[in-house]
Amino acid sequence: MALKPTIFKFKISLSDLNSDYYDTLNLTVAQHPSETPERMMVRVLAFCLNAQEHLSFTQGLSAVDEPDIWAHSLDGQLALWIDVGEPASDRIKKATRLAQAVKVYSFNTKSNAWWAQTSVQFNKLAVAVYQFEWAQIEALAALLQRTMDLSITITGDSAYIAAESGECEVEWLVLQ
Repeated sequence: MALKPTIFKFKISLSDLNSDYYDTLNLTVAQHPSETPERMMVRVLAFCLNAQEHLSFTQGLSAVDEPDIWAHSLDGQLALWIDVGEPASDRIKKATRLAQAVKVYSFNTKSNAWWAQTSVQFNKLAVAVYQFEWAQIEALAALLQRTMDLSITITGDSAYIAAESGECEVEWLVLQ
C-alpha cells in the first residue's frame, strides 16, 4: 500500500520589498512521503520569492518531468521553471529549452559539493542558481505545523519569517 502525502495549509502575509509585491497567499502544500520537512519549506520559500499570479506547485517528486514550481503565461507557454535541491545539469539543460526562465534553489549539506561538480555545466546555461544555508533551513523547518499563519518579509538577499511558534531569517547566496 502506497503512503499518502501529508497536507499542510499555509496562510502567508507576504511583503517582497525587492519587487514591491504584497499579497496574502493561501497555500495548500502536499508533502510527498519521501520529502523532508526542510525540502518542503524550501519549496514554500521559493514560491514566495517568485510569487506571481500564475505560479503554482506541480506534482513535484511524483512527476519526474515537472519542476517543483512553475508558471505558465496566458497563452499556455511555460514561463518559469523552479527546481529545489541539487538537480542534474542535463535536467536543467532540458528545462532551459522548455521554459523562458529557470531557477534552482539549493539547500542541502551537500550543496557546496554539488555546485563544485556542476558549476561548469551550469555556467553554459541560462539559469539562476541560489543557495540557502542549511542551518537556516533547519530553523525554518523547526517552525513547521500542519496549519500555519506566516509573515514573510523579503528584502535584499534575506527573508524574515515569523510564525506563532517562533521566527527565523533565511539568507541566500547567488551562485549564478
